[in-house]
Amino acid sequence: MSYLNMQDEKLLPVVVELNTLLADYHIYYQKLRNFHWNILGKNFFDLHVKFEELYTDARLKIDEIAERILTLRYHPMSNLSDYLEISKVKEVPHSKSDSEMVNEIIKDHKILLHQMATVIDKANYASDEGTIDLIGAYIRELEKASWMLDAWAKNTSDHLKNTVVKH
Repeated sequence: MSYLNMQDEKLLPVVVELNTLLADYHIYYQKLRNFHWNILGKNFFDLHVKFEELYTDARLKIDEIAERILTLRYHPMSNLSDYLEISKVKEVPHSKSDSEMVNEIIKDHKILLHQMATVIDKANYASDEGTIDLIGAYIRELEKASWMLDAWAKNTSDHLKNTVVKH
């Protein structure tokens, strides 16, 4: 891989983990579409828009992850059967309550964040700064989205930690 200044044997584990992340994102994307289409109740307007925002973001990340794999000179996975086989994000029925949907998405965020950490670990070993930069930004964005969904899922009587941290 002369134009990237990286060794193929070190890049292969990065590509494997990026393909796993790609699979996770595809199932996550479809789950968000499912929830967007099937949300009912008093929170319809808020969550219908939020799920669309999240799946639009996921669609962009799917393309960027696949293009990163191509940049590393490998083929991205592209079969749904492969995604379903290796993804840790799992399909769910459409008949969930608004709270169940949000909790399911938060659970998926934990899976995605764990996979992103694995990608970063492999990319560090390969000195793959491009992948580290790409996935690092995803981590920050997904953590923020998780915080917001978690705040939505809380009761208004819930509180954050009472202590203010000072040096």
